[in-house]
Amino acid sequence: MENIFKTTGLSFKSTPIEVREKLALDEAQAKRLMQFLNENTNASDLMVLSTCNRTEIYYSHTSDLNNEIATGLSLIKGIDKAEIISYLSCRTDNREAIEHLVNVSMGLDAQVVGDIQIANQVKKAYQWSADENVAGPFLHRLMHSIFYANKRVVQETSFRDGAASVSYATKELIEDITAEIVQPKILILGLGEIGQDVCRNLVGSNKDVVIANRTREKAIMLGKECEFNTIEFDQALETIGEYDVIVSSVAFKEPIITKNMIAKLELLTYKFFIDLSVPRSIETSIEDINGALLYNIDNIQSKASEALNKRIAAIPDVQAIIAETLDDLENWSKEMVVSPTIKKLKSALETIRQEEIQRHLKGIDSNEAKVIDTVTKSMMQKIIKLPVLQLKAACKRGEAETLIDLLNDLFDLDAQKEKK
Repeated sequence: MENIFKTTGLSFKSTPIEVREKLALDEAQAKRLMQFLNENTNASDLMVLSTCNRTEIYYSHTSDLNNEIATGLSLIKGIDKAEIISYLSCRTDNREAIEHLVNVSMGLDAQVVGDIQIANQVKKAYQWSADENVAGPFLHRLMHSIFYANKRVVQETSFRDGAASVSYATKELIEDITAEIVQPKILILGLGEIGQDVCRNLVGSNKDVVIANRTREKAIMLGKECEFNTIEFDQALETIGEYDVIVSSVAFKEPIITKNMIAKLELLTYKFFIDLSVPRSIETSIEDINGALLYNIDNIQSKASEALNKRIAAIPDVQAIIAETLDDLENWSKEMVVSPTIKKLKSALETIRQEEIQRHLKGIDSNEAKVIDTVTKSMMQKIIKLPVLQLKAACKRGEAETLIDLLNDLFDLDAQKEKK
């Protein structure tokens, strides 16, 4: 496999969240960066993946483009280029870069092993690359290999079973407890890391989600990202009776939701409280009130841990699927080396066929011409079949160059191309 596919970027493994936030790219910015690299380098197979955990740029080029990528990021984000370079790392080995993208797409490289969100984020990044017309043949093939492998992982392993993160387990719990409620209203209190993740997991859930944070600006920013309504924090506490589910992840010394507060409400239906805070932000005694049901962080973590252990046990099965995917991709890449020779050989034989037909079939009727055309095409396909199979087999053995030279000499392919 030609050693040109690379990846440059940063992730949660080595970069603090404060830096990841500054270098995170939305759709418009990701597309702008791809176009910057497309216009200022001769890189191909460009793709930008930017999530809360990573910002990575994938590309094909003979050398690493850390400097050019840092320049583009500096222009887009208004951050000093030298600072950006200090955080960027580059995988220059072809197989290593490909394997990294596959592992990321599968969720093996995620903060939560098997995270299902990352597969959708990778698909979106690939769509942006296709939209900008910077996804070359290799990236197309690689991404479709990844999608197929992802499908196999879902069908053949338990790697994606269950909710393995607290935030995703919370989302699944909300789905379960509101299944019989028409248009449930959800209130998210507190937008620390876990509160933000719960919000992002609820995007697209077709529920009425309202978010509140003591720092209003943070709520407004996340509200725009997730397309959720926002409310003042104090007002949210005052109107808590309007919501079916209240999720609290507020860091505070004392509970902000108390038994006395809920006792004043007239609960005509069940009201569900989910406390993700440590220390707890909801008094446990609210369950003494009829209609109030409380879930705490231990309930959620227990569910998440069970799923995580199941996923970890399935990792060897996932790695086996990945190994098969990488081997198939490598074979395809090797065959691409002989593709021009196969095309030249087919073209040369077709030229000979057409010349002989024109020379010998003057004056015959159209029906006879059709028969002869069909027969000679069939003969040509049978003649070329063995050389093509031998070329592909030689690729796998690493001996393609010898056979390419032999075919060029036998059929004078370069001369045929010039003649054409």
